[in-house]
Amino acid sequence: MLLVAAVTLYPVYFVAITAFKTQREYRTNRLLPPRHPTLHNFHDAFRDGELFRWMFNSAVITFASVAVSTLIAVVAAYPLARRAFRGRTAFIGLNVALMVVPPVVLVVPLFLLFVRLGLINSRLSVVIVYIGLLIPFSLFILVNFFATIPRSLEEAALLDGASTLKTLRHVMVPLSAPAIVTIAVVNAVWVWNELLIAVVFLQDNDKRTLTAGLTFFQGRFLTNDPLVMTGALIASVPMLALYLVGQRFFIRGLVAGFGK
Repeated sequence: MLLVAAVTLYPVYFVAITAFKTQREYRTNRLLPPRHPTLHNFHDAFRDGELFRWMFNSAVITFASVAVSTLIAVVAAYPLARRAFRGRTAFIGLNVALMVVPPVVLVVPLFLLFVRLGLINSRLSVVIVYIGLLIPFSLFILVNFFATIPRSLEEAALLDGASTLKTLRHVMVPLSAPAIVTIAVVNAVWVWNELLIAVVFLQDNDKRTLTAGLTFFQGRFLTNDPLVMTGALIASVPMLALYLVGQRFFIRGLVAGFGK
């Protein structure tokens, strides 16, 4: 376990120590912490304002994609988990099948579709694609989680005069907070780090996400490894903070329902 942990954490360690080194020290000291830490790389990374724009684009796209996909999944998962109707099993099976479709297969037809719609090179295009890709996973998790909630709680709310929507809002959603937070964190990390769709659909430098921008950032400063590692470190901090904030709910959400 220690070996696995060391192999997993080494890239994080390497990025962190390299970001605080000068080019000269990096050439002579690549594996050890910096002898004279410097913030010069961070100054250079933010100097032209591109990283700020890319971070803003990533934040907007991530928030919109995760919020809309989670809302749709919550509303759709409730009847799938608690109601019996014709086609329910087939729909759930189709949703599971969609989870295994790799995004790379969809890039070309989606690109041609958005070209015809005039949405290429807009944040809306990638938000739409991300929402479509996130819903199957979110729906799968929530359907299984909703199924573990005792029906007596739902029936009590209905007897008190609550509508189906109010029951969902005031009973099911609060009880499902761990699963919803888990979905939000996992999906946010995926959208924030996604590269292929962002590169293909966002070709204007001002519209790029942080991950897509860093690929061009790396090409421009290929010989300046400390500066490239600084960009990678900056890109990882927001998602690390998000995970730490939602860690308690995240762990509960991962194990929820297994006892059943």
